[in-house]
Amino acid sequence: MKSSNPVLSNNVYDVRAQHVGYGQGMTISGTINKAGILMFLVLLSAAWTWMQFFALQRDAEFGAPVSTGAIGGYLMLGAFGGFIVAMVTTFKKEWSPITAPIYALLEGLFLGGISAMFELRFPGIAIQAVAATFGTCFCLLLAYRSGLIRASEKFTLGIVAATGGIAVVYFLSMILGFFHVQIPGIFGSGPVGILFSLVVVVVAALNLILDFSFIEQGAQKGAPKYMEWYSAFALMVTLVWLYLEMLRLLSKLRGDDRR
Repeated sequence: MKSSNPVLSNNVYDVRAQHVGYGQGMTISGTINKAGILMFLVLLSAAWTWMQFFALQRDAEFGAPVSTGAIGGYLMLGAFGGFIVAMVTTFKKEWSPITAPIYALLEGLFLGGISAMFELRFPGIAIQAVAATFGTCFCLLLAYRSGLIRASEKFTLGIVAATGGIAVVYFLSMILGFFHVQIPGIFGSGPVGILFSLVVVVVAALNLILDFSFIEQGAQKGAPKYMEWYSAFALMVTLVWLYLEMLRLLSKLRGDDRR
């Protein structure tokens, strides 16, 4: 089975714990606990940049101009630092008990910064996106555990293909952006842009099903204990993507016509 999550490859769980001297293998409950720790670390560092945003708001009440420059440094550190640590974690999975928490802290800086920027324009949008992301994750987990949705071969191929198509669109958009060219419609707040974001949100959400399936397979195969951290990290990657797409969709629904 394939996964569209870039950090979950087909053979990621093929090494059994007893074959590499790690003793007890990974478990689903252990992975959930590790995911909870990473989520706490994300919220902790995100709160730091979020507090900087509220400091700007307090300054504005006294007549000082509001600028997002104060949180720009945290955003850049989180974005580029998180990407580098994610790459290291992907290639050195046995380091994940250390690198996954570092990734969570850095990603929290980025998410706190980007959320504050959206919040500056659309008050209340961040908490809406958080609620939508966790609500979606919880509902899909229940659907998966109940057997209502299963990661069949056709389902998996469809999600992988859709995710790949979205990645191509984003990549082309980034390249065209260097030449000041934008793909018409899809990044605006019109009907086409909203529909595109809705499709991306659905695809990102359904990637959680593939993540749940791969984590379950890892536990069944007796993957090394450190793979709990790696699996939690992989799940975090999907949740971060889903949250960012929720922010984008909500901003379009509330009339983000800057593009």
